[in-house]
Amino acid sequence: MGRTGGTRGTQGIRRRAGVVLGLTGLVVPLTMAIGSAPAAAASCTTATGPYQKQVEKFMGRPVDGKQSAADCKAIRTFQGWHGITPTIGYAGPLTWQTMNTILAQRAAGKNPNAAGKCPTNKGRIACVDLTRQLTWIQDGKKLVYGPVAVRTGKNGTETRTGPKKIYWRSINHFSTIYKVRMPYSQFFDGGQAFHSVTKSMYNPPGSGGCVNMRPAEAKAYWNLLKNGDDVHVYGRKPGT
Repeated sequence: MGRTGGTRGTQGIRRRAGVVLGLTGLVVPLTMAIGSAPAAAASCTTATGPYQKQVEKFMGRPVDGKQSAADCKAIRTFQGWHGITPTIGYAGPLTWQTMNTILAQRAAGKNPNAAGKCPTNKGRIACVDLTRQLTWIQDGKKLVYGPVAVRTGKNGTETRTGPKKIYWRSINHFSTIYKVRMPYSQFFDGGQAFHSVTKSMYNPPGSGGCVNMRPAEAKAYWNLLKNGDDVHVYGRKPGT
């Protein structure tokens, strides 16, 4: 993506706690970012998707495996929030993949490094788990911040794995290639960086290689990290 790479969403995000669509009563360290609701003009499909039951269960709908008008409306709302197209309420692979990623993030709780895949012998380190689309900062075995949801590289421009170090920071970075702002940029591998975006972390297909973060979380990373700090990226993003 180059130092000047990155993307900026066209729709804002806002925080909602305890919302419908399977988030009610959720107690996790993740704030689920939600974008604008889908346009009312979009049509709603009557077709039953291959992941109908899984999607119904995620959203707290009656699990009967049959598409209903209420199912479709709920699925369309979820799709609209996260930029999943076509926004027609179909319980297809991308919609379920997104929900399944959210479930994995919830399961991480306050122990995201339970499997020990991010080094604990380097002091302060920013960990990025591509499989669960999560990042957190730890100091040894102590969790310092997070975990929080991220949006990493899409198929063809994947976020590169392995040990890294932050080598350049630019708080008001501007991409001269993509003509977009990249606030709170912290570069750790070539042109790949942590930086803020204003779109859903689940907006497909992904970034140009950077680790996209919500604004408040990118700012927190800026305040907690410095040049020379370690970064460890591992796993594989679903769909890549």
